[in-house]
Amino acid sequence: MASNTTPVYGNYHGYYSKRPSVRDPRLSLLPPSFFTGKTVLDIGCNEGWVTCEIAQIWGAARVVGVDIDETLIRSAWRRRRSLWSQQFPEQDVIERKEDDNSSRISERAKFDGDTDSRSFDYFPVSCEHSHEPLPIPTNTTTEGRFPTSVIFRTTDWLAEPDSERYDIVTAYGLSITKWIHLNYGDDGIERFFRKVHQSLNAGGILVLEPQTWETYAKAKRMDEKLRENAKHLKLHPDDFPTILQDIGFGPPRHLGSVGEGGFRRPVDLYVKF
Repeated sequence: MASNTTPVYGNYHGYYSKRPSVRDPRLSLLPPSFFTGKTVLDIGCNEGWVTCEIAQIWGAARVVGVDIDETLIRSAWRRRRSLWSQQFPEQDVIERKEDDNSSRISERAKFDGDTDSRSFDYFPVSCEHSHEPLPIPTNTTTEGRFPTSVIFRTTDWLAEPDSERYDIVTAYGLSITKWIHLNYGDDGIERFFRKVHQSLNAGGILVLEPQTWETYAKAKRMDEKLRENAKHLKLHPDDFPTILQDIGFGPPRHLGSVGEGGFRRPVDLYVKF
């Protein structure tokens, strides 16, 4: 998968370290129960910050993060374990064997919607560095709860065969539609939207961060292939709502824009008919 040092797929390394907040402000535009109990596909997940937040804080039942960059996916797995290590342990279950009073098994807590948000960063990061991150649970009782509710895959999602269906597909991923459009052309962006539609359950929702045509100019300067591809583009981002509705989505619901400076971007919702 992608290993080129130039982020021609939008696969920026260290991207979230440059953002002004740890929590992604784009998620604040959504209703509080939007992800609760849902299955979610996060396309272009980068280092997994949004993917993990959707599961840990927003209560999704299962979240799959995909990215074309293997190094970013390795960072995403580390992010999941790091967040788990900082999470507040609601209760300890101590089991003592008759012949070994020192045996101790600690069980991490189940979180519900009333849990104070400070519980998610209860332990300082220094604990992880001093004592190693906590192991991820392997017992089946943690299924559907963070951290086992989150998995990551390195893949070119547009090229892989159709498989699982989801309740929600997020296409926040660092202007993902722009990078797909520049790399795969008009045909590629239409195939992407069709595949998203096929991957959603009936009534499923696409969460999209649309990009303006003006932002393509800087992106295409990164690579000769992108510059050449851009010459042949006939579709513009303003055409995307019509394409999506022709495929079988409803009209866009504009949630507004959030963020600061260059990170201030709009968020739209499309519901599958």
